Amino acid sequence: MKDEMALARRLGTTTHISPLRMKLERLSRRIPSAGALCTEDWLVDIANDRGARIVYRENRLANATVGVSESDLATEELVVGICQLQCLDRPQMLRLAAQLISRQSLNIQRLCLIAERERAGIVLAELARQALHVNPHHEAWRTIADRFSSARAPRDSILHWTRLAEPIMKNGRCNAQSWSLVA
Repeated sequence: MKDEMALARRLGTTTHISPLRMKLERLSRRIPSAGALCTEDWLVDIANDRGARIVYRENRLANATVGVSESDLATEELVVGICQLQCLDRPQMLRLAAQLISRQSLNIQRLCLIAERERAGIVLAELARQALHVNPHHEAWRTIADRFSSARAPRDSILHWTRLAEPIMKNGRCNAQSWSLVA
């Protein structure tokens, strides 16, 4: 783990002292996940428990659950926690946050407020730009893009839009007819 760098370093920005990050670290110690070696592993496990299945942790035990309730950690906080610049640079994790947003079951205004407080707007804005390549009329992603429209683009790419979507094939052919956001 020590060899991994933070997402902020790759994106050319800094981090701040985060109340949410402290909460996540406290919760991960109080309610651990088997085999989770760091907060990022724990976040992946929580997202999997909440139905985001686009990415799994390799060494997670089958059918294991962590048991963190919505009252302990709101899904909006989970999404922002995954998108924090303090996180280890693991772009695949961001796919989980995108999947949870694409479902349109979050309180997007609350998500945006938490993201502003935690300075995760740069990541959410870039994810929104990529998601809107797939579905320019997606209400949640449009709201996020509008809210963080002044966020500067990161100096390095975060994820390509195809990592947030799945192809829709026509008659079993290999070329995608269209793409759909993974929800």
